[in-house]
Amino acid sequence: MSYAGDVTPRDAYAALAADEDAVLVDVRTTAEWSYVGLPDLSPIGKRVVCVEWQRFPDGAVNGDFVDQLQDAGLPDGAPLYFLCRSGVRSVAAAKAATEAGLGPAYNILEGFEGPPDEHGHRAVSGWKNSELPWRQA
Repeated sequence: MSYAGDVTPRDAYAALAADEDAVLVDVRTTAEWSYVGLPDLSPIGKRVVCVEWQRFPDGAVNGDFVDQLQDAGLPDGAPLYFLCRSGVRSVAAAKAATEAGLGPAYNILEGFEGPPDEHGHRAVSGWKNSELPWRQA
């Protein structure tokens, strides 16, 4: 079973704003949330649900991911929008959520930071480079 599909960061934000049940799930690590930043959904009266797909610092897949997601109190049938750094871990998370009967589950293309540019900097796309609200700890 696959997930519902891929959306751009801007489309995800619009969907989150339009549907009161829609949820943004950030699957990056605690270190990424702390040092890189988080989407800021306060302008639309929401919060980000943070559940690591891979644990920090060892990088092991979080075997409790689905349980932790369910423990987050998501509304039944809520559209779930998964975000990671570049849109790779979030695909795996969306698939796992779908297999667990959650969602519909969407992957946010480009993730929070997007792919690196020719200088190795993540400054060309993704949530934080799309003029969407975000904050740094």
